[in-house]
Amino acid sequence: MTTYCEYCNTHPEDSYNKNYHDTQYGFPIDDDNELFERLVLEINQAGLSWITILKKADNFRKAYHGFKIAKVAKYTEADRERLLADAGIIRNRLKVNAAIVNAQKIIELQKEHGSFKSWLDVHHPLTKDEWTKLFKRTFVFTGGEIVNEFLMSTGYLLGAHQKDCPIFKKVAAKKPAWMKK
Repeated sequence: MTTYCEYCNTHPEDSYNKNYHDTQYGFPIDDDNELFERLVLEINQAGLSWITILKKADNFRKAYHGFKIAKVAKYTEADRERLLADAGIIRNRLKVNAAIVNAQKIIELQKEHGSFKSWLDVHHPLTKDEWTKLFKRTFVFTGGEIVNEFLMSTGYLLGAHQKDCPIFKKVAAKKPAWMKK
């Protein structure tokens, strides 16, 4: 019998979590816009269930212009108000502001390091606590749990899958050798 991670076994009828688990969770991401998307979604999950975010993911993509960092970094007060009025996403002023401010910060990191991914790569490996301190110095609305989930979900921290889960091997096969440290 195939053993999946506990949260997939807890709600086997939940296709959102199962699809995310099997195709995205823990897999390395190379594209800065996709990394930014994951960061924004993790920030929006704070205080809510992940299934809520997964069900709203398409709405988030539309509302945030496909998570194009350069576009979000230029959002105005009118964009903030548009987002706060959008019932398809999480309408929290702190979370909306975090997306815009963090996009602006990623633009700075891209100028300095070539990409958001390169910035992450140059700091790998760090402990969860070291990552959290780095993120808190660099971004807004990035507490320990948000940082942990962002880094696990993008392959920078271990723990996305149980070792006996069949997806564990698929994730490991996608990681570059240096990232397996």
